Amino acid sequence: MTAGPEMSELRSGEDRAREVRTGGTDACGLRIGEVRIPVPVVLAPMAGVTDQVFRILCREMGAGLVATEMVSAKAITYHNKNTESLMVTCEEERPVSLQLFGSEPDVMAEAAAMIESRPFDVLDINMGCPVPKIVNNGEGSALLPQPELAWEIVRRVAGAVRKPVTVKMRIGFENRPVDIVRFAQGLEEAGAAAIAVHGRSRQQYYSGKADWDAIRRIKESVKIPVIGNGDVDSGEAAVRMMEETGCDAVMIGRAARGNPWIFREVREALNRKGGYGTRPSAEEVRSMILRHARMLSELKGERTAMREMRKHIAWYTAGMPHSAALRRAANTVETLADIEKIIDNGRL
Repeated sequence: MTAGPEMSELRSGEDRAREVRTGGTDACGLRIGEVRIPVPVVLAPMAGVTDQVFRILCREMGAGLVATEMVSAKAITYHNKNTESLMVTCEEERPVSLQLFGSEPDVMAEAAAMIESRPFDVLDINMGCPVPKIVNNGEGSALLPQPELAWEIVRRVAGAVRKPVTVKMRIGFENRPVDIVRFAQGLEEAGAAAIAVHGRSRQQYYSGKADWDAIRRIKESVKIPVIGNGDVDSGEAAVRMMEETGCDAVMIGRAARGNPWIFREVREALNRKGGYGTRPSAEEVRSMILRHARMLSELKGERTAMREMRKHIAWYTAGMPHSAALRRAANTVETLADIEKIIDNGRL
């Protein structure tokens, strides 16, 4: 990202992030390997959402660890140019986790070794993605009913790099039996430094209620940190999950779309400061949309950024007055000036 007005703002964000990483902020933080996570709340990797700009915004709002969009190990070994942009990280967002997906142990290990020198802190392996094009290749959650293969992937990757290796998993795959406790124990034995558990099966995708009891059982069966994921959409829910499951941290995915303030809320809730849960003011939302758009334009160019901002505006304004009209207008934005205009006209 080149220098400019927004980058000046980011520099102050960089200073704040560095202070959080090195200072005594939250006593309830944790470690993954030698990486200190100052606040036990993690931004989940989400394709098409958790790009560098969104990670920076969530980090500034209080996320203790942020994650990239998932990256194909095979594409890395093929030197795919489109993959390069997914792996770009910066100081402002650290600590940051880079997530790989794949199903071939040798390819996964080779890709991990190729990228280890990059400025990320944790290497995560995707064993939870439910999307058909991933599952049909035997990747993501399709690894759940193949524990020996899953463990070998972790063993090979952990042996290829010095950075801590973690795994994000689900708790079931279709109608095929999965002993999730033994699966998690095998990940630990293979060298995983932490496990993030989404309390849903593959067939659930993101529907239904997450099974927090499954997270608790996994937490009780391993010694490494367990990060709970699923239905954490508020500070109160984060506290409840940690109390009910004993997990070491919570992970937030869909609830962060259009709401990076949720990390501030969770942080306050975990610190028992009270007063959390207040929706950001209209002015905060407006400022965040404009800042997000400007930063994204700087990173990706205005045309690409505006296409991507259409979905973000819909998420930012969901449930607010005039949100339907704002969403309709957002679908036509082409420039930053267009965004400024619809926000002003929409009386946000």
